[in-house]
Amino acid sequence: MNEEHIKQTVREFYNRVGWQSIGETLYQNAQYEDLRPVSQEYLHRCHMRVKRHLAQKGIYYLDAGSGPVQYPEYLTYSEGYRTRVCMDISIVALREARKRVGAHGFYVVGDIAHLPFESEIFDGVSALHTIHHVPLGEKLMAFEGLYRVLKPGQQMVVVDGWTRAPLMIGLARFMNYIKRLRAWRDERANQAGAEDIEPENLADKALEKAQPVGPPSPAGTFVEKFDADGLIELLSEKIPFEILVWRSVSVAFLRSVIYPDWGGKFWLKIIFWLEECFPRLLGRIGQYPLILISKPTEGALKNASEV
Repeated sequence: MNEEHIKQTVREFYNRVGWQSIGETLYQNAQYEDLRPVSQEYLHRCHMRVKRHLAQKGIYYLDAGSGPVQYPEYLTYSEGYRTRVCMDISIVALREARKRVGAHGFYVVGDIAHLPFESEIFDGVSALHTIHHVPLGEKLMAFEGLYRVLKPGQQMVVVDGWTRAPLMIGLARFMNYIKRLRAWRDERANQAGAEDIEPENLADKALEKAQPVGPPSPAGTFVEKFDADGLIELLSEKIPFEILVWRSVSVAFLRSVIYPDWGGKFWLKIIFWLEECFPRLLGRIGQYPLILISKPTEGALKNASEV
């Protein structure tokens, strides 16, 4: 499959399937996330990690691969900017993004590996869960293009997933054990007459039925990811970057292990605390890294060359 055919496949998937609405604020692509209430606070805090690394104000903010800007936290990233530029390969995504961003935004159909923007024009840049759709031969072009359009002295954030996260590999047996234990407990409860569900768990039960249990289906569209070593090899000595954690645990982990009646919110607070304590370690071994790229000013480059 050549690169143009891959891009056409991705575009058609999101136009016809991924960004089709299945609820007031829910898209078909929600099957790839854990949207149960028990996980909401944790997911919110992970989403807000992006904002802490971006300039809090500026003229232009680039949301590369914006999708429909489906989460409320995404809107906060450009609060201090004059204009949010939403760019996506999917026209459906941009139509949906316009409903949320409105007159605050510009909307551009574009390819993240071939950005149609002038150099050094954006005060802030993010690319969230987008580069894994880029063919391997164009991934460096995507990173270099995002770096090119970023203003000197500013930072950009790329969030993606590792192809095989060591932490998730290490937790696989534990996840399977908890799933079996949960199934055994539920079966016993059903046989005993199934006591009434607590009201606070009703929303979680409804979403459990709406979303698949276990890992999200890989069926859909083209995805090609790195491991940490692959990304380091790709970017080293080309772009200054740092690998931090966006979220250490996968959707499969959340759906398999985290339940409101088993202290799910408490355990997610512990996980978030560990991520804050060890952002570099969990960025490399966890599921979703936050790749922070800083563009030095000309003065900083000159000083560095003189040292």
